[in-house]
Amino acid sequence: MLGDDFLHERQLAILNMVANSPKINVSSLSKELGVSQVTIRQDLRTLENNGMLKRFHGGAMPVSDDDMMKRLSFNFEVKTAIAQEAASLVNNGETVLIESGSTNVLLAVELAKKSNITIITNSAFISRYISGMNNVKIILLGGDYQHESEVLVGPLTRKCLKEFHVDKVFIGVDGFSPNTGFTCVNLMRAEVAHAMAEQADKVIIVTDSSKFNMLGVASQLQAEDVDMVITDTNISAKDLDILKSFDIEVRSV
Repeated sequence: MLGDDFLHERQLAILNMVANSPKINVSSLSKELGVSQVTIRQDLRTLENNGMLKRFHGGAMPVSDDDMMKRLSFNFEVKTAIAQEAASLVNNGETVLIESGSTNVLLAVELAKKSNITIITNSAFISRYISGMNNVKIILLGGDYQHESEVLVGPLTRKCLKEFHVDKVFIGVDGFSPNTGFTCVNLMRAEVAHAMAEQADKVIIVTDSSKFNMLGVASQLQAEDVDMVITDTNISAKDLDILKSFDIEVRSV
């Protein structure tokens, strides 16, 4: 189990640096983060024990070419700002649905800093990532396990979702267009995202602005089904106007 210090910026920074480097040594991490090599070794040991990275003598490397770790490191600071804005919408004691995706991983980290939060998710990665935080309850939905992204999908996942109703759901996307709405690269994950939206009063998309230049193969949600989009300030004026034309509240950070 990860300790409370897992949520310090240092551990997140280590994961980000390791994900962006084939191999990185302890001395480099120590110098970059301004802490002792002993502290770095302790962090690396904890992260390795939880499957986040692999240690070697004098350093660390990514545990694999895992898709989630790569996406987590891309636009890391932007995604963190988006996650913090999304977390500000959630009150202590609230239960929320969180779909898979790199920004949602960071959202879960922010929510775990609050008091008495319950997170319902189909992401085994998220569940594992914040497993050591005692002030957050995690409900992991059942279903068919997709190894690369560590998510659960399929009919059983959708059936489990019908047992819950929440005020807010947070969904990540892979693309958007006015005609197709919000899209995903995986059909089964798109189906789960749609099922989650049906069980929430407020549907919130969390995504960096790069996704507005992309298009996934599977439709997740029509624009009319979305209440809010939280993104970064690099979103184009055109995309901003399109979202607002669908009465979507947009928060850019």
